[in-house]
Amino acid sequence: MSKSMSKAAASRIQSATAKANGGSVPKGSFATRAQSAAAGNSRPPNGPSTTGKPSGGGRGNNPPKGK
Repeated sequence: MSKSMSKAAASRIQSATAKANGGSVPKGSFATRAQSAAAGNSRPPNGPSTTGKPSGGGRGNNPPKGK
């Protein structure tokens, strides 16, 4: 069974990795991948706007395709 990575778990992993490596976390390590996964799990992919701007048609950022 697979569980989502929480921010708290990713933080613990990153802390332990930094302590083991003299304060640095190597690029591409499990700790960095865990942190990335936790950030991706923070909200649903089609969740509410975080910019405060309305979503949907009529925003003016994507003009309609010509037929």
